[in-house]
Formats: sequence, structure tokens, C-alpha cells
Amino acid sequence: MNITVLGSGGWGTALALLLLENGHEVTLWSYRQEESDNLRERRENPVLSGVVLPEGLNLTADMACVKNSEVVVLATPSFAVRATAAQARPFLAPGAVLVSVSKGVEKDTSLTLTDVIAQEVGEGHPVVALSGPSHAEEVSRGVPTAVVAASQDQAAAELVQDIFMNPRFRVYATDDVVGVELGAALKNVIALCAGVSDGLGLGDNTKAMLMTRGLTEIARLGEAMGGRKETFAGLAGIGDLIVTCTSMHSRNRRCGIAIGKGTPPQQAVKEVGMVVEGYYAAANAKALADKLGVEMPITAAAYQVLYEGKDPKTVVVELMTRDKKHESEESWV
Repeated sequence: MNITVLGSGGWGTALALLLLENGHEVTLWSYRQEESDNLRERRENPVLSGVVLPEGLNLTADMACVKNSEVVVLATPSFAVRATAAQARPFLAPGAVLVSVSKGVEKDTSLTLTDVIAQEVGEGHPVVALSGPSHAEEVSRGVPTAVVAASQDQAAAELVQDIFMNPRFRVYATDDVVGVELGAALKNVIALCAGVSDGLGLGDNTKAMLMTRGLTEIARLGEAMGGRKETFAGLAGIGDLIVTCTSMHSRNRRCGIAIGKGTPPQQAVKEVGMVVEGYYAAANAKALADKLGVEMPITAAAYQVLYEGKDPKTVVVELMTRDKKHESEESWV
């Protein structure tokens, strides 16, 4: 199958290599010609050190590369998804399946990324979200990984299963696109918080609390937006949350650690050197929670630290001294 991956960061590159290994004709598109030239000359992506780019991988910065592609994978940072989809639209082959592997919610509109893509390309192109606990560094090295493909179009979701699956990369399918995308986007906020906790030296108990209660509020918002509660107990929910909150591969966690140690948030984001999706997702999640009237205290606290300059230590005390709650809203009903 002819497949183009739009976005030559670590994740786009790792998926391009996976698809090439699976026997597909794969083109990896870069936003800048200079970046594509560097990949061609070095045969290595700097963020995937030691992983060789085979000669069989096509490299280009020309968007016309999508013309004959049956599947187009969008692997740009979340803020660039709309512009990339719009740029690709005139070249898309009829019926081409679009796969969103970026994680985030669009700023200003608060739309999920599959909705952004569908809005830009119009009808006739099934859109699939592919998400789960999947660091590019590990996928590129063949570490066993499982993810989930979500789409309202069952045939498109199952096609994505077919083209990506191999003995080291397992793909499940679901129709809960909202649940999968929100889990993917909002776990980055909790990962930032987990990093702050680590930077403050608060320990394992605190991180476990943040992850558990963080997942509860993500699921609460997801259900309010039409997602299914059980999705958040799956790969795109708890699975992605675990890997992002506990691994040093996670740029969100690394950013949070720096903030916990006293680095101002904007400076910490800059020092990570790559896009810290959780920084932007915190603002989007707070906007959605406010709009829908959903209680998300950890997300609100993250917003205060990231955008209002509040001291993380003060925020921890305020979270711990909130009014008493039942763990389950169904208790003693």
C-alpha cells in the first residue's frame, strides 16, 4: 500500500519505519526542505539516535507526495494539524484514509484533532485516531507496543489495524473517537503534574494520587463530551497515562520536573526543546471544563501554575485541603 507520513519528528519517523517494515511503500514528509535534506544525508533522525533510516524510505518536503497515497498519516504537533491538513487537501486521492497520530485539542476551537482534519479535508475521507502508550524511542527500536485505532468508520479502523500491526506492534479497534482523543490529549496535563510532583520531591504516593484522580477527571470530561467511561480504562486512557507519567522519554514529565525544581513554566517548555503538548492542553482542558461545568481540580491547578504563576507548593496544599468527597459519585446513592 502507498502511504505518506506527514511530519518527520520522532513519532512520524518511528511510524514510517514501522510501515516500511510491514512492506508498504512509505514517504516521510518534512515541513522544511532543510529537515528533509538532513534526514537524507545523515540517515538518522536526531531524536531517535542510533536508528538508521533505510534507503527504501522516501524523504521529501513536497506536499504533492500525497497524490497517490491510499493512507495519509498526520504526525505533526497538534498546533500544526489544521494547516497541514489544509495543505494536503488539494492533493488527496479520492477516498484516501487519514490517520491522526498527534495528541492534543485545538487551541481556540477546543476541537479534537480528527474533527479538525475532517473540517479541513471535507467529506469522502475517513479519519482514524491512532493512540496509546507508545514512545517513539521504543517503537523505533522494536519494543512490544499496543495502541488503539478509533473511527466511526469501522472499515477504516480495521484498515489501520491491518497496515500497522506486526509481531511487535498490536492495534485494537474502537468507535469511541472522543474517548480515545481526549485520553490522549489530557493525560499530558497529568504527566506535567506528575513531573512537578517529582521535581518537588513528593514521592510515589503523590504521583499515584495524581494519576488516579487525574484519570477520574479526564473520564468525567470525556463522558460529558460523549465518550465512554470504559475507554479511559483502556490503552488510550490509563495505558497512555501510566507511560507518560512515569517515563523520562516523556517531555511533559521532564518539563514538569523542571517546573517543580523552580524553573518558570515558559522557560521549562523552551528548555525541553520539543513541543510540550501538556502545556497547551491544560488551557484547552480548562476551557472545556468551564464550558461544560465539569469539575477538574487537578487540571485547574495545573492551569494556575502554568499560566497564572502560582507556586506549585501552594497548589498542592490547596488540592489536599479541598472539601471532603466520596471517591465514587455513586457511593450511598
